[in-house]
Amino acid sequence: MIALPDFPWDRLAPYKERAQAHPDGIADLSVGTPVDPVPEVVRRALAAAADSPGYPMTYGTAELRRAAAGWLRRRHGVVVEPKAVLPTIGSKELVAWLPTLLGVRPGQRVIFPELAYPTYDVGARLAGAEPFATDGLLALGPEPVPLVWVNSPSNPTGRVLPAEHLRKVVSWARERGAVVASDECYIELGWEERPVSILHPDVCGGSHEGLLAVHSLSKRSNLAGYRAAFVAGDPELIMRLLEVRKHAGMMVPAPVQAAMTAALDDDAHAEEQRERYAARRALLRPALEKAGWRVEHSTAGLYLWATNGAGCWEQVRELAEKGILVAPGDFYGTAGERHVRIAVTASDERISAAVGRLQ
Repeated sequence: MIALPDFPWDRLAPYKERAQAHPDGIADLSVGTPVDPVPEVVRRALAAAADSPGYPMTYGTAELRRAAAGWLRRRHGVVVEPKAVLPTIGSKELVAWLPTLLGVRPGQRVIFPELAYPTYDVGARLAGAEPFATDGLLALGPEPVPLVWVNSPSNPTGRVLPAEHLRKVVSWARERGAVVASDECYIELGWEERPVSILHPDVCGGSHEGLLAVHSLSKRSNLAGYRAAFVAGDPELIMRLLEVRKHAGMMVPAPVQAAMTAALDDDAHAEEQRERYAARRALLRPALEKAGWRVEHSTAGLYLWATNGAGCWEQVRELAEKGILVAPGDFYGTAGERHVRIAVTASDERISAAVGRLQ
């Protein structure tokens, strides 16, 4: 059996019960799950493709791959051929299995940020590799490394990595033959800074060799329930992933592929959703600051990375007593022991309730 860490969210259950006991109910700001409707254009596409009795293509339809490539070019200045796009069953699945799919061997290091989504660590363990969390990548020695994760905008901190920093990561990795996988699931949600893709020519010099970018429609299009994502980048790496995924039966259902195509071709609904998140963020952040929390980073994404100086679990308890549930920072690494992650994905009504309780 592979030794995996305890599922972190189980530890939050007692605090959830405490928050649920509030007379006006819980304001759950702990998980970044969408609560707004699936866009009508997406639902129509899903329904139209519902009569899909045959097996879907692991590689995805040509229309889907063209739509993804078009979105990358239109929205992010990234030029990829449709053949260098591969749909995945949500982004978490790919994060968890990428080391295995790439053939990372036991004992090798998989590097990821010091504060990071827990699944990077889990993915390394599933491959029998050594999870290695560090923000000092460029100071590491000449040891060969098969896989490096970067995440910008960051979950949990909302930090954006500038193009100059990403260029250094790409150069470092190429000197060692490492693959750089960039988790860019929040890339369209820049507030005070504009995130840049690892595949942008300002970062990679126009070559995608050794690079993969992971994108999700969960937040952009409210498709978390559809498990809709894709990976793009180095065509040779995409082909390697495709071959393994075909053998393993890792296929996105055909109606979901149709829904993804419609979502990626339509920017209007994404702009509407972005405005919703911006409005909620504009209410919640000043309320937290007035209540004694300091918000750090948080220049992009769907979370406020906050602290009042106490231990993270003490902060969780304090807010739970007000009926507000947040995530403790140590879910994302020991460096988060004095922070909490606060999601802005709750409904307008629940965000307003949280703001009122903070006041």
